[in-house]
Amino acid sequence: MSERKVRVRFAPSPTGPLHMGGIRTALYNYLFAKKNNGDFILRIEDTDQNRYVEGAEEYIIKALNWCKLSIDEGPGLTTSKGPYRQSERKHLYKKYVDQLIESGHAYYAFDSSEELTEMRELAKKAKMPNWQYNSITRNSMQNSLSLSKEEVDKRFSDNVPCAVRIKMPRNEDVRFFDEIRGWVVVNTNNMDDKVIYKADGMPTYHLANVVDDYLMEISHVIRGEEWLPSAPLHVLLYKYLDLEKAMPKFAHLPLILKPDGNGKLSKRDGDRLGFPVFPLQWTDPVTKEVSSGYREKGYFPESFVNMLAFLGWNPGNSKELYTIEELIKDFSLERVGKSGAKFDPEKSKWFNQQHLRNKSNSELAHLMLLDCKYNVSNAFLEKVANLMKERATFHHELLSEEYFFKIFEEYDEKTFRKKWKSNTLLLVNEFFADLDLVESFLSNQIENTFQKFIEKKEIGMGALLPCLRLILTGKGMGPSLFSIMELLGKQEVMHRYNIKSTLFENLFLEKSNS
Repeated sequence: MSERKVRVRFAPSPTGPLHMGGIRTALYNYLFAKKNNGDFILRIEDTDQNRYVEGAEEYIIKALNWCKLSIDEGPGLTTSKGPYRQSERKHLYKKYVDQLIESGHAYYAFDSSEELTEMRELAKKAKMPNWQYNSITRNSMQNSLSLSKEEVDKRFSDNVPCAVRIKMPRNEDVRFFDEIRGWVVVNTNNMDDKVIYKADGMPTYHLANVVDDYLMEISHVIRGEEWLPSAPLHVLLYKYLDLEKAMPKFAHLPLILKPDGNGKLSKRDGDRLGFPVFPLQWTDPVTKEVSSGYREKGYFPESFVNMLAFLGWNPGNSKELYTIEELIKDFSLERVGKSGAKFDPEKSKWFNQQHLRNKSNSELAHLMLLDCKYNVSNAFLEKVANLMKERATFHHELLSEEYFFKIFEEYDEKTFRKKWKSNTLLLVNEFFADLDLVESFLSNQIENTFQKFIEKKEIGMGALLPCLRLILTGKGMGPSLFSIMELLGKQEVMHRYNIKSTLFENLFLEKSNS
């Protein structure tokens, strides 16, 4: 028998913005598919129409596109396995529901939501807080197992709303192999008779999930740990529908944990600690509340993806910086851990910083040009990028120093008070006189002139260099001053010297006399 083609699906519900944990699930599915020459499918699981949020599906697609996780099949793409929204597949599920009813593995349940609530309240009063609809309680409820055939037929003829529940067997072990966790065994006594088909004619997640995975020939289900408790039910559905040979392999990913303490990372943690949990900015369509996104914060999609890959997976070596192509090459489910991965906001910044440094000056200049309010050339911005990239975390920080573009207005008072002395102006004037004689205004020539000058004057670098930096940039520190001087050019350097050296000397005299 030929080996089954790898086909994986990312199947989010459009109930709000896509959490970074959802993007990580999509990423692992994508990497696994591409590593194994398989297909990556997007399926929108919108069976719960009551929780549908306007704009959520569009957000999901935009987030995947931003992360460059291109889908092979999904909404908007015409293929033989579609459609890819479960609400558009409604006509497919009834056949499987009927099969389960006929085989005795499911039954009709007529209980109203009020009756179910009342039963739960009675159980609480009887000190049974975790009441379940199961093999013990089902006979006391309103369903086709507890009611006579005549009563069931009457309810159908009276159009009494009814759901379909799976009939969970008593005291059976459900076993399945998880590609990350190994063998999982759950006894059916710990499982309830879940609703698999609702009164409105829509399947619940459980049935739709199994039927769609079968029809779409999904080979591996790679999803979050929160779905692990549902997996035994899905295994039983494959068995009861005689689809065991088509059952995919399961892999349940570890949770992404909050940076401090225990528990799953949530939006509240991001709000509390000041970092995004969504890939893109999201505006709630009802409240109009705006939640920040990694894209809007200035993260590169490749650094965001790189960071996410390491939240649960490691390559087994010391390498941390990866392109998407390298991730595809090295990724494997065997290297995904079982335990939760703690999110580190500072590490996410580090990834962005490293990816920024690895970009060419030309790439960075192109990004800078989009935000630059000064009339400068691409070549000039490339040189600014070259000087700033080792000091920046986000690309917008490359434009943070205005002294590259204009004479500064504010200056570092602490450096001025500490470094400007009674003989500073004399030293500055003499140095700039020497500098004015330099014909090739390149950083190495400027530095050579400076070194000769401080040797001649028998002074340390700290007696003059900080003051030169103040005159030219207003700052106490920054990139190589000699490189800044080369970039500004001789004419601008001498112009700033003429203006600012006199200003600082006057300030010094004022402070000395006061």
